[in-house]
Amino acid sequence: MRAISVSRDIVATPRELFDLLRDPSRHAELDGSGMLRGRPQGPSPLGPGDRFSMGMAQGPIAYRSVNVVVEYEKDRLIAWETWGELRGRRLVGGQRWRYELTPVNGTDGGGEGTTRVTHTFDWSRARLPRLIIELPGYPRRMGPAMATTLERLASAVRG
Repeated sequence: MRAISVSRDIVATPRELFDLLRDPSRHAELDGSGMLRGRPQGPSPLGPGDRFSMGMAQGPIAYRSVNVVVEYEKDRLIAWETWGELRGRRLVGGQRWRYELTPVNGTDGGGEGTTRVTHTFDWSRARLPRLIIELPGYPRRMGPAMATTLERLASAVRG
């Protein structure tokens, strides 16, 4: 399978975490990969089917990603698919960034408690996955980067 997941228990409600994750203006702050540069364009907060773009960089190469929310369950799940487009035509991409929020320790979404956040990078649907994702070594680097993202999410939700 072409997917990597990292989980972390965070002291916060699913609702608090979901509100952060569906706000594209917070994504660069949360990003542990160092690739997001911010300047999102599109709706906020995100909802099912919403399309937004984000400033990105890989080394000295700056670009914009185009993202579509492809999975959405309020306070429980959000995922977007990322594409590189040129003049409206999808050239590369198709990988998904997914966040699942599972209440633990009695958290029901409204009260105090802990939420298990599972962050997944899934490139099973990506166009040219061997060339664009695997050869450059993203699967090896994404696990640690995603763990950093979850650390930043935990810090952000605390204030």
